[in-house]
Amino acid sequence: MKWRLRIEVSLKPGHSDPEGETTAQLLKELGYKTDSVNVSKDYTVILQAATEKEAETKAEEMCKRLLANPTKDNYSIAIEEIR
Repeated sequence: MKWRLRIEVSLKPGHSDPEGETTAQLLKELGYKTDSVNVSKDYTVILQAATEKEAETKAEEMCKRLLANPTKDNYSIAIEEIR
């Protein structure tokens, strides 16, 4: 079976987000009344796995081994079967 994994990786509270801060400042300079901007990364992975549970396990492994730094990042995973 094929599964679509949507993985969002974002900074944990308290960690600096220089890209978000720069973007917020530039939006203000363009006249937008923004309070803050937070940048996150969104990964879409198409994966072969026998079950949804196996797909979830593999997604967790991907996050822990490569996509997220557990010291500074939070992540969320959404799984959808592709028919």
